[in-house]
This record gives sequence, structure tokens and C-alpha cells, in this order.
Amino acid sequence: MTETLSPSLRIHESIRRDDVDNPSAFLATNAGNSVFTAPGRDGVVVYRTAGRWLVQFGGVFAAPPDQTPILRAFREFAAARQRRVVAVQLQPADAERYAAQGWTVNQIGGSYAVDLSTFSLAGTRFMRLRNKISRAHRSGLTVHEVDAAEWYDRMRALDRDWLQSKGEHATELEFLVGQYGGEMQPLRRLFVGLIDGELAGYISYSPVYGSRPGWMHDLSRRRPDETPGLMEAINRVAIDRFTAEGVRWLHFGFTPFTALDEALELPGHSPAFRTLMNLLWQYGEAVYPARTQLDYKMKWAPDVVLPEYIAFDGPASVTGFAHVFRACAAF
Repeated sequence: MTETLSPSLRIHESIRRDDVDNPSAFLATNAGNSVFTAPGRDGVVVYRTAGRWLVQFGGVFAAPPDQTPILRAFREFAAARQRRVVAVQLQPADAERYAAQGWTVNQIGGSYAVDLSTFSLAGTRFMRLRNKISRAHRSGLTVHEVDAAEWYDRMRALDRDWLQSKGEHATELEFLVGQYGGEMQPLRRLFVGLIDGELAGYISYSPVYGSRPGWMHDLSRRRPDETPGLMEAINRVAIDRFTAEGVRWLHFGFTPFTALDEALELPGHSPAFRTLMNLLWQYGEAVYPARTQLDYKMKWAPDVVLPEYIAFDGPASVTGFAHVFRACAAF
């Protein structure tokens, strides 16, 4: 790689490889992430430091022959700094590789994708969704794809309103969610919803590479007092645009605690940690609104549900899991 590349561009070179297959990989380019490289190896590890933990995003973004050597070097890097490693949003192939290296690997959730080549909102199963979208448009909603640079001030004002509606202790999540602005913005796409000329909501889409290339429904915000169906209507316009362009896959990203399946666990997983994930699915809305997110994603009848994993360098650790949320600025 060219040594003069910025960290985000260096990461982008690595995630665009045909053999890197993580639909959320573009999030690795977020500002604020750290990058680890191993001498003589072509690839990166992306992480954030949270207390005594290094929280790694995704697997090793590299060609298969370099992935295990880079992972070993990263473990040595962490140990030399007296830190433990927890890796989150591993794909199944990553999970198997980490488990083979002695990590404790558990399923943590799933990600969802719609095949746009066969997608249609026709039929009774989508009647409620169509009605919500129609209601939004009857309220005066118009949807446009725009240049984000011209909308930053209005987006930030909407972000503030959205965050205030979540309560006085709410924080804006980082790391495992998308961003807008910065040097990577030209690679994203932005669709906005306007009512009476005012910004009512937006959805930012990030590029997806790998075996199911397309776009990921990423960062989204809406004014808390706006009409139901707003976000669905924005997404519908984006789907129509992507379909007309020949895009096959629309990804809805990762939701923790969902799609849990004991049959998908790997040898050596932690039964206690699996129990924790099931409990968080049942009772953990205060920790993360997984059910609300899943309800939105299931409206679009995803064709593919991909299991995602968490890996601990050593025994599974509730402390390490909590530091994933700390890296996300959840508390």
C-alpha cells in the first residue's frame, strides 16, 4: 500500500478486496478508528481503545494468506501493551478463523439484506408498508438524493433534535454506526425527506463490497414529531433508484441480540455468554433497541440473514462486552 494514504483511505483499499466479505466493512473507515498493520503483510486491523481493552471491528481486512499472521501480530501488539482484545461483527469465516486460533467465539446478532433483483412491494404482505408510505407522501413529503455537503448544517440541527427526544442522558453512538462528512463522504449516498421545504429526515447509504455488493441502509435520523412512514418512504425512493441502476443488494446492517441460533455457535463457545445474549434479546431494550430495529428491517422481508459473531482473546468476558459499548460511546 502507498504509505502516504490517510488511515481511512488505507482501510478502504483493504475492505474493497474481493475476498473481504463483510457488509458493514465501510464503517471501518469512520473517523476516530485506529489502524494496525503488520510488517511485510498487506492488510489492516481496525480498532478502538476502551480502557484496558482493544475493541476490534470486523475481522482482519486482508487476503486470506495474510489474515492469520496479521491477527497473531495484533494479539502480540495488544499483549505488549497489557491489553485484551475483543472483536465484534465477525462474519462466519472470520469466526471460524478466530476459533481455530483459540479465541472464544459466540454469535452476537445478525445482519439483513434484500435482493433487489426480485424485490417488489406488491401483494398483501406489504399492504401496511405501502399504506404508511402513502400516508407520508399525503402529508406533503418529497424525497430527493442530494449532495451531503450542502445539507450538513440542517442535518446537524436535526441530529440535535433527534438526540434530545431520546432523553437527557442519551448519547450519539459511534464506531459501529455510520457517519457523514469527511474525506469518505463522496463514496456515500444521501437521501433526504422534506415537508414544507424543511428537512424532516434523512438516510445515508454506505457502499458494500464482497459477494453481495450494493448499498447499506446506514445512518438515519428523523424529527421526532414527523409523520409515520417517513423513513419507509425515503427508503422506498432509494430502492427505486438503486433498482433502476442495476444494484442487486440493499443491506440493512447489523442488529445485536437478533437471529440467535444455537446451531450457528462454534465449538468452544461460551454457553454463559449465549445465555446473556438471549436475555438481552428478551429484556435488553434499555441496553439497545434491538426489537425496534429488527421490526423496521423485517418490514422489507429480507432475503438473507447473516449471523455475526463476537470473539474474545481468552475466556468470554462481560467486561469485554461492556467495553464494546464503551467504544461506541454508549456510556
